[in-house]
Amino acid sequence: MACGFRVFDPEGEIMFPKLYLAKQTFARPRVADIQRTVYQELEKLGIGKRLSKGAKVAITAGSRGINNIVEITRITVDYLKEKGFEPCLIAAMGSHGGGTAEGQREILNSLGMTADVVGAPVLTGAETVEVGKTAQGLTAYINRHVMAVDGVIVLNRIKLHTALVGDMQSGLTKMCVVGLGGPSGAQQFHSLGIRELPACLREIGTILIEKTPILGGLAIIENGFEETAHILGVEARKFLDEEPKLLATAVKLMPLLPVDKLDILVIEEMGKDYSGTGIDTTVVGRFRVKGEPEPEKPFIKRIVVLDISEGSHGNANGIGLADLVTDKLVGKVDLKSTYLNVITTGFVQRCFTPLHFPSEQETIQMAISSLGRIAAKDLRLMMIATTLHLEKLYVSEALVAELKTRPGMEVAAEPVALAFDAGRNLVNRLLAHKASQTHA
Repeated sequence: MACGFRVFDPEGEIMFPKLYLAKQTFARPRVADIQRTVYQELEKLGIGKRLSKGAKVAITAGSRGINNIVEITRITVDYLKEKGFEPCLIAAMGSHGGGTAEGQREILNSLGMTADVVGAPVLTGAETVEVGKTAQGLTAYINRHVMAVDGVIVLNRIKLHTALVGDMQSGLTKMCVVGLGGPSGAQQFHSLGIRELPACLREIGTILIEKTPILGGLAIIENGFEETAHILGVEARKFLDEEPKLLATAVKLMPLLPVDKLDILVIEEMGKDYSGTGIDTTVVGRFRVKGEPEPEKPFIKRIVVLDISEGSHGNANGIGLADLVTDKLVGKVDLKSTYLNVITTGFVQRCFTPLHFPSEQETIQMAISSLGRIAAKDLRLMMIATTLHLEKLYVSEALVAELKTRPGMEVAAEPVALAFDAGRNLVNRLLAHKASQTHA
């Protein structure tokens, strides 16, 4: 498709700037022995003193791509068996998986969370029961399987959430309120205004902890390289007090863009396995929630997304955070799961379809052209693999001098040309698996 758009500088026609490979260094605490750590932290929950042998104990199984989650889950199963309990997994993913048992199982299978791998049966299904009401009339929903077991251990990553503010965001309490709350709990939660959500978490969380067999959880914190930095056992009665402290630790380790202003950000791949909104709102500085102010930084004029991950299963919630995408990405969207997700959250602007073009080359070209006449040497362009993977990135010439002054940054001495293959797909990939597919 030739739309006739061109970008010029004083020396002639410029289609794309040259790029420099840059590397960010983040703080890198890591759990050296996952099995030993999980056992130590589970001991803090005192499960053996609270339940009789033979008790049925469930472990939550979420839909997020948390590093080492299968291993952590399997080790938790082993621990429970050694203590004489009967472990099982309960799907805890709100409306994800289309809100059906089949959809939930498909997602868990894709994450490697199967009965054969973890050593325990996996219970799916979105049917919930009501266990109480808050003073404001909100209902505390819980997955029906929870009420048929003797205890529940919650596993989740502590991190910033794409639609929450305050000192409690994604974590153990949210896994209870939204994950185990099923589609009903998720829809009620997201029907509230952003400013009301933290109070909702606390109020409904309090009811669930008091009236259901939730024993405690393992809080997982990852470093900037998506590695397991900390695993911490927290008793259920301490969730509300401890999670703000854990979130503060997680924020310090969170990877972010190294600059606050960009003309163009190219994201190779969006996905639910990278962020709940496909594109992390904190990383790109966009909320796209009607009535809520946008973050002051980073400020990015154009966001380009080239593809969507297989792990998203077509759920493109967050596509509306982009300005331009490829036809390829749009063609992979599963409207049913995407619409269910966005209608549940209520943030419909986040699913508006951006401008889209036949090839990756043309999509990037149109983003540059949309800025008007701009010299390639002045174009502030950055390319990242995903909003979760920010240790390596490509940057244009206009960013090099600024980045060289930043601690923990390394910029290559020589540039590379932005290259495309015969199908007009990008060759300069940061996602290695995508590079192999491009050349296949």
